[in-house]
Amino acid sequence: MGVTVRIPAPLRRVTNDQDRVEVDAENLADMVDAMEEQFPGIKERLIDETGSLRHFVNIYVNGEDVQFLQGLETAIKASDEVSIVPAVAGG
Repeated sequence: MGVTVRIPAPLRRVTNDQDRVEVDAENLADMVDAMEEQFPGIKERLIDETGSLRHFVNIYVNGEDVQFLQGLETAIKASDEVSIVPAVAGG
């Protein structure tokens, strides 16, 4: 059993309309690489050219924002739920 990753609507076209996927990974960077293998093109939507999480993408592990954890090096395990949430702006 892998980590469950919740996919937001804007990225579902890349995941063949799946709203959840399961991947085996030990940290978020590995998770993104595993998702890229299954769904080519998703990594460029999450990670910028410097290897950092894009500014308009938020990732939560069990409800905790990874910005306040270890970023892409945040450890994950099979019982965790990871949510990818696009940033919302407006006024």
